[in-house]
Amino acid sequence: MPASEPTILATSGGLRTSQRIRVAFDALVHYAVELSGVNGRRPKIMYVGTAIGDAEFYGFRMMEAGRVDGFDVTPLHLFPMPNLEDVEGAILESDVVWVMGGSVANLLAVWRVHELDRILHRAWESGVVLSGVSAGSICWYTGGTTDSFGPELRAVTNGLGFLPYGNGVHYNTEERRRPLVHELVGNGTLPTAHCTDDGVGLVYRGTELAEVVSEVDGNAAYIVERARADDENGDGGVVEHRKEPRRLPART
Repeated sequence: MPASEPTILATSGGLRTSQRIRVAFDALVHYAVELSGVNGRRPKIMYVGTAIGDAEFYGFRMMEAGRVDGFDVTPLHLFPMPNLEDVEGAILESDVVWVMGGSVANLLAVWRVHELDRILHRAWESGVVLSGVSAGSICWYTGGTTDSFGPELRAVTNGLGFLPYGNGVHYNTEERRRPLVHELVGNGTLPTAHCTDDGVGLVYRGTELAEVVSEVDGNAAYIVERARADDENGDGGVVEHRKEPRRLPART
């Protein structure tokens, strides 16, 4: 059965290395499957690698990770043409859509050409859990910070907007991410932003933030919003609130 209501798990994690295979599913991917409510059969994950140009080798790695964990993983490729005859049907039959990181700017452009924005919105409303890492997180929001245009981070503001917030990923590992989010929220380029350290995920029921979870110890999520005129804690016109996550069971 699908999730009981529209659900998104936006992350800065979900994948890890393994001694036996190159890519393995970490706790956040398993939690996305749990959120879908699937029971009594193998979970179906649609892997979308648009942001890395549908690199076939990575699709194979994701399928292998699924084999090890008992998930059926179907890669969706859009280059040079969709590899599935009925893209909409395949997505709607999935339990989870997992979107890989990479270039969120390119991802958004290609998705709109193929009307994936419409299809994914219908899937979201139908209870398919939408999830992903980095670019696969930012895409669900109004925008965020990206290196899609070059090494210097820039704003992207044409996200799908299923979630009416900005998004900051890799908040603790890429030093330019935090100050740029503060700048963009402070000057109004982005609305209130929801940000994640590596290994942390944000669960939304509808458009409301319902839970913060993590597959690593010590990391957290953050809400960055414009400061009130009388707020002495404002940093460049913004305030940042740390949100401690619930630790997910470790995967080995």
